[in-house]
Amino acid sequence: MFCHSCGTQINGDVQFCPSCGRSLGVAAPIAPPPAFVPQAGLSARPGHWVGAGWDLVKADMGNYALMGLIFVALNAMVPVILQGPLMVGFHIFVMKRMAGRNAEFADLFKGFNFFVPALVASLAIALFTFGGSLLCLIPGLVVAAMYKFTYLFIVDKRMDFWPAMQASHNVVKSDYFGFTMFLILLGLVNLLGFICCIVGVLISIPVTIAAITVAYGELVGFDPQVLDRV
Repeated sequence: MFCHSCGTQINGDVQFCPSCGRSLGVAAPIAPPPAFVPQAGLSARPGHWVGAGWDLVKADMGNYALMGLIFVALNAMVPVILQGPLMVGFHIFVMKRMAGRNAEFADLFKGFNFFVPALVASLAIALFTFGGSLLCLIPGLVVAAMYKFTYLFIVDKRMDFWPAMQASHNVVKSDYFGFTMFLILLGLVNLLGFICCIVGVLISIPVTIAAITVAYGELVGFDPQVLDRV
């Protein structure tokens, strides 16, 4: 469970949040929220989203490059385990920038407040994508595209890993082709960054994460209170 005040993940048998000290009460078990249902007729706009992501990164390139460096370094030192939480933290930083909030480098590590759902989501997405790739490259790409918004649903809607993955799929299934093209375009951006003396990856990775955040904001919309809780 999560503290409704600060968002810290906590054990279910405590009465006070160890992070902010707020009372958690002893309420009756809360029914799980209904499945997320997106608006009808959603379609992908890959070029627009990547362009908007580039504009965000360009406006604060130094911080984004530093975060890209730490993101790459930590994932290299601890493969797989840290990817999900760091992705959540990166999204939090971008969400703050989009909202005109004071975004800080430390926001990258706020994703660790969602460590378990983010970790399990990253493992499940990797497994499903690998399974799809065994059938053919295209099914693997489609599966990867289906779950691109999972980490944003985890932090923005306070969902566990599986409801977040289902919600992401519900968004993408309205335009499988368009969202797969979006994924491929993101891959090409990172490939271009790698070709540019590898250092370009420190910019291309933030651009791709920012583009996904922009797309989520347009398609789903952010919880107006989420940035006060993280």
